[in-house]
Amino acid sequence: MIEVNHVSKQYRRDINVVDDVSFTVEKNRIFGLLGPNGAGKTTLMQMISTLLRPSAGSISVCGMDSVRDARAIHGKIGFLTSEVRLDPFSTPDKLFDFFGKLYQLEPSRVSMRKEESFDRFGIGPFADKKIAELSTGMKQKISIAISLIHDPPVIIFDEPTNGLDILTAFQVTEYLTELGKNGHAVLLSTHIFSVAEALCDEIAVMIDGKIVAEGDIAGIISGTGERSFEKSFLSLYKKHHRE
Repeated sequence: MIEVNHVSKQYRRDINVVDDVSFTVEKNRIFGLLGPNGAGKTTLMQMISTLLRPSAGSISVCGMDSVRDARAIHGKIGFLTSEVRLDPFSTPDKLFDFFGKLYQLEPSRVSMRKEESFDRFGIGPFADKKIAELSTGMKQKISIAISLIHDPPVIIFDEPTNGLDILTAFQVTEYLTELGKNGHAVLLSTHIFSVAEALCDEIAVMIDGKIVAEGDIAGIISGTGERSFEKSFLSLYKKHHRE
């Protein structure tokens, strides 16, 4: 459902932030991009989400080209990034209704999706509170609910558990696991080993804009000859990181 073919993104002539990256994310799979801050993960996800154009290569989502069919792709993806900022003076209830209209959903469907999402994430008691009054975890759960209001087949989450407490992080990872088993293609980025291990069917290790290893966790560990995923990553980082 997501196909990335030899994609690069260049901001300066001598530096590729994303450098000749290729991978595929299929239906009913969770694909993780694991790498340190600055590895190019967010830039890559912004290109897949049509917010940026690749300097080279091509990206397709649900069979549509990310440049030529950008507007059509918007209805097929749910994209959540740490850069999302909710209106601090609005409320969860009003925001949900606003995005329902933005996606041109029937009021009855918006009402159904709101009830499902608010119940799952415990948003209900806070539905009429201003966003500015809510905790970081609650804001993240509201962002997730809004980004998936239209039940998209492709889900793209950039650092979905970043800054969350243990309970909220568990709720988010549990939900993503469920989505990955129920017909969705899920792409997420993280720099947290436990998140990658708990969620991902397949992982691409990204360092300095390049994918340096790809596969399931057992395969990556075996490929490096190490005894743990963390040590495998550190071995790959030492080998491929440019000073």
